[in-house]
Amino acid sequence: MVIIMETGASPEEITAITEAITHEGLTPFENPGVERKVIAVLGVIDSHKLRLMDKFQNLGGVERVALISDPYKLPSRQYHPQDTVFDVEGSPIGGKTLAIIAGPCSIESEEQTVAAARAVKAAGATFIRGGAYKPRSSPYAFQGLGEDGLKILAACREETGLPVVTEVVDPHDVGIVCQYADVLQIGARNMQNYRLLQRVGQSRTPVLLKRGFGARIKEMLMAAEYLMVEGNHRVALCERGIITFEDSTRYTTDINAVPVLKHLSHLPVILDPSHATGFSRFVGAVAKAGVAAGADGLILEVHPNPAEALSDGPQSLKPEAFAALMEELRRVALAVDRVCPGPVG
Repeated sequence: MVIIMETGASPEEITAITEAITHEGLTPFENPGVERKVIAVLGVIDSHKLRLMDKFQNLGGVERVALISDPYKLPSRQYHPQDTVFDVEGSPIGGKTLAIIAGPCSIESEEQTVAAARAVKAAGATFIRGGAYKPRSSPYAFQGLGEDGLKILAACREETGLPVVTEVVDPHDVGIVCQYADVLQIGARNMQNYRLLQRVGQSRTPVLLKRGFGARIKEMLMAAEYLMVEGNHRVALCERGIITFEDSTRYTTDINAVPVLKHLSHLPVILDPSHATGFSRFVGAVAKAGVAAGADGLILEVHPNPAEALSDGPQSLKPEAFAALMEELRRVALAVDRVCPGPVG
């Protein structure tokens, strides 16, 4: 249930609403940063919903009360009609300008990461990405450098000015990762790790939530609900490919998910064509398709020497290929009334 207040509703009227919701044993959640205040009513309403609708409708300052039929509330566009845009150290996620998140899959060394950061910055990237903690399918595969990798990312941010996006895989690591990262990535394998989602939601650090490769869109939005109900509203959704019967690429890019998510949710939508395809030769085409479909940004793997990468080399772009793709993305963005950041220097 959501309560839409009249334009100009007084603070006293809003307080009366929140107190009435609390009195019913439910939780009020105010929609931040919009002209018309919307208050979500969280909790099990069931058979009492019609009585509560009448009660809340008759309180001062209320324009109307509406039921949200979907199980997720806070990511819903019914709760927050306007697109969410949030700023991360001067770089927007959402809005007209595309967020371009680029860098290596794994932090392998300072030399490798700094070279990648310099290259993606010069080509127009707005964030540096890289994994310090790597959840891998095999226990024998490279697992990341841990805090040493985070320190390398922080050094790249210091040199380039690019905010850092990196994955957190364990609730116990959230505090230390927050010391270095500007955006916490929830990987596909952890999309339904609810204890991790709750801890990250409590951190208030912006979040990039990746869709699980076997998850439906509504399950992804429920995962976002876990983050947002803890008070963290700076959440971006990331489509990174799903498992289907098709095996010609690593996963199947659900390009449908971009407009569907934009229809259902107010949260920014990012596309990951690197993981979705698994092959660098296909990354550019899917990236351009994502922008044309309405994605608010892209996350792309870029490595100075993909042949020597410790993880995901086949899907990583070389710096020169990334720069060429950025030029193509600018033309696509212009055609759909978006802005792709230009080269630096």
